[in-house]
Order: sequence, then C-alpha cells, then structure tokens
Amino acid sequence: MTMVPKHIPKTIALVGLMGAGKSAVGRRLAARMGLPFIDADTAIEEAAGCTIEEIFARHGEPEFRDGERRVIQRLLESEPLHVLATGGGAFVNVQTRARLKQHAVTIWLRADLETLLERVAKRSNRPLLKQGDPRAVLEKLIADRYPIYAEADIVVDTAPGPVEETVDRVLAALTGFLDREETLTERTAAS
Repeated sequence: MTMVPKHIPKTIALVGLMGAGKSAVGRRLAARMGLPFIDADTAIEEAAGCTIEEIFARHGEPEFRDGERRVIQRLLESEPLHVLATGGGAFVNVQTRARLKQHAVTIWLRADLETLLERVAKRSNRPLLKQGDPRAVLEKLIADRYPIYAEADIVVDTAPGPVEETVDRVLAALTGFLDREETLTERTAAS
C-alpha cells in the first residue's frame, strides 16, 4: 500500500472524461487520506434540486456548465480541504480550470477509449452519450478534451483492474508532486 503524503496543502481535484474513475478513485483516495470526499455532480444535483440529466433536458448544456462552474467555485472557496471529483466537462471551462489550478492540486485520470466505453456502458444517465453513438461521442471528447486535461498538475493512467491500484498510482504521483513543490518552495525561500 502506497504511503499517504504527510502534508496536503490544497484540495485534491480529479479531472477527466466520464468513465475515467473520478468518483470511484476519489472516494477511496479520500478515505485513505482521511479527507472528506465531494462529488461535484452530486453537489450540482443538490443545488439544482434535480438530476444532471434533467438539467440538460430542461435547460441545455450551456446552463448546466454555468451552474457547474458556480458550484465548483463555491466548493473550492468554502469547503475545507477535501478530495473533489469533477464532472467531465468542468476542467474544459476556462474559469473553472483557473479556479481549480489556483485552489487545488489537479489530477487527470486518463483512460483509453476501450476502458471508457466499458465503464460508461454500465450507466445510462450520461446525457452526452445520448447524442449519438457512444464510441463516436467519446472519440470526439478525447480529441477535444485530452489536450486541455493535459494541463492538470499530475497525470495518472487508469486501466481495467482493481480501483485500489489506481489509488496507489495517484498517491505515489501526488507524493512525488508535493515533494517537488516543497523542495521548490524551500529553494525559492532560501535564495
């Protein structure tokens, strides 16, 4: 089992496409780190009083994205240190991405197309996948979003297999990142 970093200076925010494992990894990561877990999609549904699917149907994607931006901003600014699983499109929004980069350590959970297809097939409540062939939709989302997700502080590949293996990889990458940040801060302070 990978060691948990000793000092967590910011919220840990997981980004990536639907099916990458943000919620599953996030819950276990939070438990291992002794932090609260918040799923942004759940927080959005609670704030709106309806499901994400209903928000998309009633108001469209632009209205949903605006609400998502506001909810994530509130979570980052008002909630104590936590692990945050963001929705697949959250990091694509320039304002949300800037807030996440400012208030959190961002971790992109990257998955290949076949892994994503296998995982999203298990749930039928994904509005973007109802707009056409799921493979074609995911291929387009990968082309459009992966260059943006690459701006995250850390990239961790996910694959089929036990979630704990991905959590171990996230913790190892996070520990390395925080150690480098601490060393850089110490060097800057010394000069």
